Amino acid sequence: MNQAFKTYETVNDSVRLQYEESVLYVTVLEGDIVHVSQKAGIHSYAIEDADRVKILQPEVSQGSAPCRVRIAAGNMEVQVKDNEKLDIFYRGKLLVSDYEEERKKPEKNPYEDLTLAQLEGHAVEEGTDRKDAVMILKKLGKEDAIYGLGDKPGCLNKRGYSYINWNTDDPDPHVDSFKSLYKSIPFFMVLGDNFCYGLLADNTYKTTFDFGCENEAYYFVEHQKGCLDYYVIPGEDPKAVVHSYTMLTGTTPLQQRWIYGNHQSRWSYFTQEEVEALAEEFEKRDIPCDVIHMDIDYMQGYRVFTFDDQKYPNVQKLSQKLAAKGIKLITIIDPGVKKDPGYFMYDEGLELDAFAKDEQGEVYVNTVWPGDAVFPDFTQEKVRDWWADKTKVLTDHGIRGIWNDMNEPASFHGPLPDSVKFAEGNHDEIHNIYGHLMAKATYEGLLAQDGGRRPFVLTRAAYAGSQKYCGGWTGDNHSIWPHIMLSLEQICNLSLSGMAMCGSDIGGFGSDTTPELLIRFYEAAVFAPFFRNHSAMGTHRQEPWQFGAQTEEIIRKVIKLRYRFLPYLYDLARECEMTGAPIVRPLVYGYPQDKTVRNIADEYMLGDFVLVAPVTEPGKTARAVYLPQGDWYAYDTNEKYTGGRYILADAPLDQIPIFIKAGAIIPVAEGNFHSTEDITEDNIQMLTYPGEGRFVHYEDDNETLAYREGVYNATEYILHGTTLTKKILHEGYKRSI
Repeated sequence: MNQAFKTYETVNDSVRLQYEESVLYVTVLEGDIVHVSQKAGIHSYAIEDADRVKILQPEVSQGSAPCRVRIAAGNMEVQVKDNEKLDIFYRGKLLVSDYEEERKKPEKNPYEDLTLAQLEGHAVEEGTDRKDAVMILKKLGKEDAIYGLGDKPGCLNKRGYSYINWNTDDPDPHVDSFKSLYKSIPFFMVLGDNFCYGLLADNTYKTTFDFGCENEAYYFVEHQKGCLDYYVIPGEDPKAVVHSYTMLTGTTPLQQRWIYGNHQSRWSYFTQEEVEALAEEFEKRDIPCDVIHMDIDYMQGYRVFTFDDQKYPNVQKLSQKLAAKGIKLITIIDPGVKKDPGYFMYDEGLELDAFAKDEQGEVYVNTVWPGDAVFPDFTQEKVRDWWADKTKVLTDHGIRGIWNDMNEPASFHGPLPDSVKFAEGNHDEIHNIYGHLMAKATYEGLLAQDGGRRPFVLTRAAYAGSQKYCGGWTGDNHSIWPHIMLSLEQICNLSLSGMAMCGSDIGGFGSDTTPELLIRFYEAAVFAPFFRNHSAMGTHRQEPWQFGAQTEEIIRKVIKLRYRFLPYLYDLARECEMTGAPIVRPLVYGYPQDKTVRNIADEYMLGDFVLVAPVTEPGKTARAVYLPQGDWYAYDTNEKYTGGRYILADAPLDQIPIFIKAGAIIPVAEGNFHSTEDITEDNIQMLTYPGEGRFVHYEDDNETLAYREGVYNATEYILHGTTLTKKILHEGYKRSI
């Protein structure tokens, strides 16, 4: 629709642009973030605390055609044109422009959609014109690369693909053609030759993202309903963009140190005795383990916040017994509450008016694990408070973390109908933030209930900003070789999307693993922030010893390597909370101008210093490894390589190609560990590689939030050639003796 620009006015430091039949608000926020919306102010589940976001005072002036008005603030200038078209400049250079021509869709035979509908029973949805749809349509350069959107499958670089944000539980093996998965994080980054920016399309309705799939000249973001509401986030490089994005939506908090250890899970460990025996096996076999997860069968008939007193007669005693071995328990929780008069969660929820409703205003009922179930309305603060209070049921039994599942929300009959009603909107508006709000409630419950410890929440479904409350895993992957590669792509894009505490089910959840596949899964995940072996009922068991002595020995070696590097990983997690810098990073994050790395996802960086190049295909005992510019040292042999090229690295079954950048300073733990409790500052040493480098090593109590009040130590290490010096930056934590 053609609309001439009419006039403007400044309202609370936002510029209100009046067109013939519409209005846009343009606001420049601290950090040079440009907010464009059809509504005044910030209304965001991702940002939530809008009061902390500072607005820069704009300077507005008349432009010369085709520019009608110029809006300048900070390092940004927005040039306003007719038809709601904007050009956005950063530090005097054009950053991003609206596409001003008509969309050029690929030509189709007119009978094609009709035939597809008849054969497949449905019509193709994405990219179609809808009455209520709103669209962002931007120019796309020929060399632009695109990253983000969380756990979407496909290549690391999303250029040329299209996706749909609609939290989706699909148990089939995930492949590149999947449009949706569990998380809907509407943030992506565009990297060009001379610019970089992120875009947060902050709309919770079902949304299509087309990154040059329809036409390579543009990308578009099409929201099924709602209003235009997006943030353009500029930066000199991906590091700057991720920093600004996480300052806006929240950083991933530092976890208790044991969270970064080895997790073991299965659907399910059915009895208390089975869990005890599992813990004893890890100890007997000298395999470090910090966490055992309890899946849905620990509950009484799948009723949330209950324990089956036949299978698990004394969970508190179990927790205490495992704690003596350095092992903690995490339990799964689903949102579906069993419809069962007499069951406290159902009765209390009815009294509180806590559940979603159908079109007739009755409590909506669907089927999940407990059978007929009802769904808490987490858009209501009183319901989140109620759910938060119930976490005490778990913490009183010694449970140390909560794993939220089925929170897309999923049911055995597919997504809930769009018409299901929540206090803040119908299901079509709430669906993509349901898991986010459940995670928030769970986090706040643990924060209040768990003795001052840092809360740990793991979620399957998420939205932008969820990283403030939870970590995420990539859902129900399979024991197939392509899912090793997929896990690396997903972890890297989740990390760039703010969710730095992430990982995939090691070994694969569905299907049957093999010894080689299990080993390579472990090796690929060796430094993933969330490190868990998890498998489904009916599949081969995947505990490290299930495939004989050789497989067990190699997996033991991998896990111990992780524990050796755990002090470094913990330092990176602290940096992540402070700056938003991911723990695991694709190579493009640190080397954006090297076009060779823009599509590399089978390698990743742990911080700035460690490059990991796992084997992702069967039968391989060597692989090509790209080393970026600089000097690199092979971790196993200490052989030195010059970067900016590919090398051929040996990769026998028991070896992960790992390369350390010259100038690296890496805190490592020396010794034999059964859990993270065995790692102390006394057995941490600084591993260095000749060159110029700087690193800050961090120390706190590993458990509480006291570090936020200054109860921590920080030591800066500087490497010149082979000479290492250190300086105390902060000293606020005293070790217990």
